[in-house]
Amino acid sequence: MEKLLDKINKDQLPKHVAIIMDGNGRWAKQQGLMRTVGHENGSKSVRVVVETCAKLGIENLTLYAFSTENWNRPKIEVAILMKLLINSLKSEVKSLIENDIKLLTIGNIERLPKSARKKLLEVKEKTASNKRMTLTIALSYGSREEIIHAIKNISSKVKNNVISIDSIDESIINQHLYTRNLPDVDLLIRTSGEHRISNFLLWQIAYAELLITQVLWPDFGEVDLYEAIISYQNRERRFGKTSEQIK
Repeated sequence: MEKLLDKINKDQLPKHVAIIMDGNGRWAKQQGLMRTVGHENGSKSVRVVVETCAKLGIENLTLYAFSTENWNRPKIEVAILMKLLINSLKSEVKSLIENDIKLLTIGNIERLPKSARKKLLEVKEKTASNKRMTLTIALSYGSREEIIHAIKNISSKVKNNVISIDSIDESIINQHLYTRNLPDVDLLIRTSGEHRISNFLLWQIAYAELLITQVLWPDFGEVDLYEAIISYQNRERRFGKTSEQIK
């Protein structure tokens, strides 16, 4: 592990890492266990990854925890996921404070149970002044819904002459997204080997480096994160330019 850590250039870390945490259910099935056990073990990986990112010096980490489409899952599974969310917030708030990590959320959290919303607000308030890293949890989140929300807000401002239609550019759109205070994603990781974006940060990942790993989320740990960062640092990010222009 130390050898891997030595390969990481601390001066070229991605400023924003986003992760689609996939494979909890399949992990549980492989073990002959209920899906909910997979979610419980997945929460342990969350803690490892969050603390490792903070230790490395990554400034922003966004985790896809629950999508707008996940509400269509069996009610009992959704209820257990909400309970697990509350328990995780209770158990991790101390660690977030000790590691100087600020908690944010993106998504329509009004759909969450009242108890979950209350606990989220409490943890966000307790960590609001933390500066080492920003941890953003995507809850009841869908990128298309986010973009529709932004378009409606911008359209309303145009209608009321707050902004002109000719002034609409990338900056204006960014200002109306849930992620308005975050930089674009540099590295997007998806676990479990699925090759899909799944309606996650579609605007923000325009030039992100994508890394698909076969590792199921409950098995994803410190070494896997190091390897993802090393892969990212070994790539040439051209942003539409040629290699010669970059050099």
